[in-house]
Amino acid sequence: MDLFSLHRLGVVVPPENPTAEPEFNHLVGDGMNVYTARFPVTPGAGLRDMLETYNRVLPDTLGDFGGMRLDASVVACSASHYLLNPGGDRALCEELSERFGHPVRSSTQAILAVCEALGVTRLTLVSPYQPWLTDTSRAFWERAGLKVDDVVLVPAGRKPDGSEHFDPYEVTTREILRRIRGRRIPGDSALLFTGTGMGTLAALAELAREDADRPLLSSNLASAWWAWHTLRADTRAAHPLLRRLDEQAA
Repeated sequence: MDLFSLHRLGVVVPPENPTAEPEFNHLVGDGMNVYTARFPVTPGAGLRDMLETYNRVLPDTLGDFGGMRLDASVVACSASHYLLNPGGDRALCEELSERFGHPVRSSTQAILAVCEALGVTRLTLVSPYQPWLTDTSRAFWERAGLKVDDVVLVPAGRKPDGSEHFDPYEVTTREILRRIRGRRIPGDSALLFTGTGMGTLAALAELAREDADRPLLSSNLASAWWAWHTLRADTRAAHPLLRRLDEQAA
């Protein structure tokens, strides 16, 4: 195999995100090469201001790849795109695709593409976000025409005052599974693990063994699936979770 003849996938991630690159590399296997650019650090900014900054500087961050030829790019930050309505999100991706000369999709648009391919119309969200951002996420999917059956919040722990602490980067597989198994999920509802920073591959693999038919989606898994199909790559080189999703969409 000629390593440098493989498709090139660009991935834009938040600066503190420790999850996206490892998950993308595991998902696509040795079928394509993954390159990343990171949004700028925003010292002192609150969460909403930080996410709005990401949307504003996204063209510049994609431009940080310089003259490197990319075959496709994914914006691996769901939260910032939840602040856009689905139409605005789609328009931004189309504008960036035209500007940079290759397909560009947000993880949110990739999820919508997978839902369309699978015929998914109902979701149960698994969210590591603060409640206001979880509500924003839910509203995004509902505006996109999907029914949200339920929301499973997955905090990272508790603060000294006893309130729940939310941080996608600190959520554990054990807590994800505990929260899901404590809920009755409708049989025809796809599970969507939202956010690119929450590590989900181990939880998804265990849930896939327990329920062979239910669609299991995450921001990173859907983005990898979109990239594979856009670039017409051979899914035999991909992670079993990506192959499972591909078989369900067939």
